[in-house]
Amino acid sequence: MKPLLVDIGVNLTSKQFRGDLEQVIERALAAGVSHMIVTGLTAELSQAALALARTRPRVLCSTAGVHPHNARTLDRYALEQLRHLARAPEVVAVGECGLDYDRDFSPRPQQREAFAAQLELAAELGKPVFLHQRSARDDFLAILSNARSRLVGGVVHCFTGNEEELSAYLELGLCIGITGFVCDERRGTHLQRLVARIPADRLMVETDAPFLLPRDLETRGRRNEPAYLPHVARSVARFAGKDLARLQSETSETAFRLFGLAARFG
Repeated sequence: MKPLLVDIGVNLTSKQFRGDLEQVIERALAAGVSHMIVTGLTAELSQAALALARTRPRVLCSTAGVHPHNARTLDRYALEQLRHLARAPEVVAVGECGLDYDRDFSPRPQQREAFAAQLELAAELGKPVFLHQRSARDDFLAILSNARSRLVGGVVHCFTGNEEELSAYLELGLCIGITGFVCDERRGTHLQRLVARIPADRLMVETDAPFLLPRDLETRGRRNEPAYLPHVARSVARFAGKDLARLQSETSETAFRLFGLAARFG
């Protein structure tokens, strides 16, 4: 029996999966991905993620949040929607929330306000946070550090940063999510050197599908799928100098602990 894996971040509400979602889920299960956490990106998509999770209660759960790209949509009404959604047992984290100064799809002041509001919501509800940071390290750390003592925990999703950033996140007691970016021979070589520095009880793996298809994976098209998570895990295990079965077991245990998955999946 192959060790099972948890994909902590997959965008199954994406229109890229609209035509074959059931087959995508079945391929993931066949590949050994036992559980998937569907990411919420807006209030509306968080509702869709929750609805989807309820169709596969033994396999899926979700997050509820507003991505920094969509921070301008987080008004008082949307925040109340998130509060209602995040109380559902299927919702295991608040997010994807954080800051993204790389593209600035929402004005930076609105991003900071939305981020702080979602951290407070997570603290209020006692749920971990699913975090996003791009080109905004200083503001991100300042806002997060201010709220950290009230949070039960969190994961820096799709970590691609440097050693200094990794150390800062670990000092805050955060977990680290690694995607197929680690397989990129052009941009991911620094990450390949860093994965061994992530403690076993802080490391998790994810696809961020349909995005971030591993560059070294031979497949048709450019769409990523949760079925490719074992490929990511093999790469992480190799760079971390670990046996694959051990890496799979450790990352799954960490996901179960942070997100309280035992209460949902046993």
